[in-house]
This record gives sequence, structure tokens and C-alpha cells, in this order.
Amino acid sequence: MKKYSGYLLTGLRILVGWHFLYEGIAKVMTPGWSAKAYLLGSRWIFSDLFHQMAASPDLMSVVDFLNIWGLILIGISLFVGLLVRWSSIAGAVLLLFYFVAYPPIPGYTVGTVAEGSYLWVNKTLIEFFILLVFAGLPADFFMGADRWIKRWKEEKAHTPIPHSKTESTSLQRRELLRDLIGVPFLGAFAYAVYKKKKWDSFEEKFLTAKTDATTSATLKSFSFSSLDDLKGQIPKGKIGDLELSRVIMGGNLIGGWAHARDLLYVSKLVKAYHTDERVMMTFQLAERCGINTYLGNIAQARIINKYWHETGGKIQFISDSGQNEENIIKSVEAGASAIYFHGEHADKYVKEGKFDEIAKSLELIRSYGKPAGIGGHLLETVRGCVEHGIKPDFWMKTLHHHDYWSAQPDSEPHDNMFCLKPQETIDYMNSLDEPWIAFKIMAAGAIHPTDAVPYAFNSGADFIVMGMYDFQIVEDCNIVLDTLPNVKRVRPWRG
Repeated sequence: MKKYSGYLLTGLRILVGWHFLYEGIAKVMTPGWSAKAYLLGSRWIFSDLFHQMAASPDLMSVVDFLNIWGLILIGISLFVGLLVRWSSIAGAVLLLFYFVAYPPIPGYTVGTVAEGSYLWVNKTLIEFFILLVFAGLPADFFMGADRWIKRWKEEKAHTPIPHSKTESTSLQRRELLRDLIGVPFLGAFAYAVYKKKKWDSFEEKFLTAKTDATTSATLKSFSFSSLDDLKGQIPKGKIGDLELSRVIMGGNLIGGWAHARDLLYVSKLVKAYHTDERVMMTFQLAERCGINTYLGNIAQARIINKYWHETGGKIQFISDSGQNEENIIKSVEAGASAIYFHGEHADKYVKEGKFDEIAKSLELIRSYGKPAGIGGHLLETVRGCVEHGIKPDFWMKTLHHHDYWSAQPDSEPHDNMFCLKPQETIDYMNSLDEPWIAFKIMAAGAIHPTDAVPYAFNSGADFIVMGMYDFQIVEDCNIVLDTLPNVKRVRPWRG
């Protein structure tokens, strides 16, 4: 193994160099790239320092420059084996900063996307120690420019032996070729970057070209709004003593209930996207935008409690599992701030005339000091409860118009429609005094938020539920903030 140790160490050095170099080049090729968001997301021991750095535009320009060109120069150095000791030290320092900013410690990884599962040790820490080893090894251990320079200096100081000139020249040539071993890999790297850039350009052109059709909620090109684009904080209202943001984050996407109609794979895709880290990052982003409430099922109680425990987040939880004693108790134990009788169950109970069961559930919810609500997809559900003297603390009622191409009121089942009588719903809900939380306002993605949000608030909704991916939160909040000052509604605000 001693014979091959030089090759193995050189190969490892080139692989680390490849990683560093591409990280730097990828940042160069990303328009407007900055480490600002990365620094702002840090939460560990030096987070205050990182946040102060992010707050200074002048300092950020230096940080970004050092990040990009530090990665590139360290990568090239490791590739060709030039100044390996110094580049290894510089790379180790850089990796140490990365590790301190986002250590793989439970509770401090929220906001990062990891391709594996880590606990204290991740690839950043591993590469850090690899570079420390490189920094401590003599130049002779690697094949590269450092060894060639060292050998050239030594040979220059000695007089060559005449009778071994041919043998010495041949040996020098072989050693030189070994020391240039990184050059072909550098060429392979350049070719790989070229091919990837060419494919990315083709893919972008293909995806933004003319499409066959798009629903009103579809984006031809994504615009991932950042917190820098946020126009303000979402205003709040009240249900009893409970303060709620006017926008409530819906739980269907996080739970994997995508209402994707005949696209059967989408629910699995959504579940795969929403890892624990992704969900907690989404909650954090929502809270920073002023959204203080999440509406979901008790099946999601685990991740909500994990979020509270590991991040100190305060987002409230409205449970939709208020249809029986067992689920109500589970909701209370999970920390729900409010509980309501799920819409599908309420629709069924009203059809079957089980109004006493609905009233009993509301009483039990209130006995735990929680606001109690009734949900419904059908307007008849709300009407039936009112006619039987059942008065909840809030209503959960679907609301959306039918002005979208897949709306088919006469089809069964109504997986493409969730509010069958929008105008009747508006007229009837306007006559009620209890706060109204409108849900399915985008008809499960068929209506764009710029259309759905004004429609819901103008129609009398006091709060709206919006299912949002993390990359939609800021944009959706800005739509709400632009809408609320211009709302024209008949129904007074309730709550």
C-alpha cells in the first residue's frame, strides 16, 4: 500500500479540489448570488456575528468576494498541487466557518437542505479534517506542482553525474508526468462544467418556451421571493381571545394531500419534498412573514411539536380533528390552540341529522378552553347547524368562484370544485356574526392567489387558509398585503 499511497492521496486531493472549484464557479454563474441569506439563517453560537455581517452591504461584498474566489483558488490549487499546504489551511478555515454557521446539531439545521442524515458529523466537518491532514503532510506525499518545484530546487543545487544522464532524464520525465496528473482532471472538470452549462441553457429555453396550456395558478418561470422582498407583516384578528394572522397556513401540502386530481404521483412527490427539515424551515419563514397559525391534522402533531421544541417557534396549531372525543383529546394534548369539526365529517353528520353529535363535540372542545369551530364544504352544513341552534366560535367554509377551466359543477365526485354555490355562500355567511375562516380559496391550485385572495376578503372572509410551499410564502404574503388596504366588503370584519 505504501507504493500506492501517493496516488490515493493525490486522488483524494483532486476530488476535494473538484468540489471546491465547482462550488465557486456555480456561485459565479448564479446571477446576484450572495451569502446574505445563508448568514441570516445561522442560529448557533456565532449567529449574532453572522447577522451583523449580513446587515452591512460593504462587508457582504467582501464576504461574497472571499467566498467565491476563495473556493475557486483553493480548488485550482488542490487540483494542480500548487501551494497545497496554504490552500489546505485556507480551505479548512472556510469550512470551519460553514460548519459553525450550520452545525448538524438537532435544532440548528433548520433552514438548510441536506442530501443525507447527519448528527454532529457532516461532509463539511469531514473535508475540514481532510484538509488539516493535507496541511500537515510534506510535499513528497502528493504528486503535483509542489513536489516538482521541490525536486527542481534540489536538483539545481547538485551537479549532475555524467554517466547517468540518460537514466536521470528518463526518470525526470516520468516524475514530471506524475506531477502533472491533475491537469487531465482539470480538463475533465472544464468539459463537465461546459456540458452542464449547455444543458442548463437548453433546459431553461425549453421550459420557458411556448407551452400547450397553463392553469391560472401555474408559473412558467419560478420567482423565489426572499424576505428582502417582503412588504410587511400579515395583520391579525381575533377569535375570542385567540389572536390569529389573517392568513393561516394550510396543512394539506405539508401532509401530502395535494388534491392533484388524476395526477396520482403528486401526493407522494409532495410528501417526499416535505422532509422534517423542510417543514420546519417553512414554518420559520411563515412566522417571519407574520403568519402565526397553521391549520392541520393531528397526524401532523409530531412535526409541529418537534418544531416548537427544536427551534423555539411559536406558530399556533388549529386542529381539524374535532369530530370525536378521542381526536379532541389528542388535539388538546398536541397543543392545539383551536379545534373544529372537520368539514367532510360535518357534511356527513348534517345529512344524517346527527346535530346532537356536532353540538356535543363543540361542548367538549370548549371544556378544554379552546375555541370550537364547525367546518363545511356544503352550504347546507352551515345552514343546518344554524337552524338547529348550534353556534360555534368560528366557521370553516370553502369559498372560491367557478371562473377556471377545470370547474365542472355537474361532475361527480367534485374533486375539482370545493364550493358549489359561491354566491349563495357569500350571501348567507354575510348574515352570520361568527368569524369566518375561508378555505380552498384557490380551488386546490386552480386559481391564482392574485385572484383568489381579493375574492375571498371582498366576499366577507375574516381569515383565509392558504396552502403554500416555502418558495411561495413571501409572494403570497405580499399579495395579501397589497389586497387588504383596498378591500370592499359588505360584511363587517368579525374578529
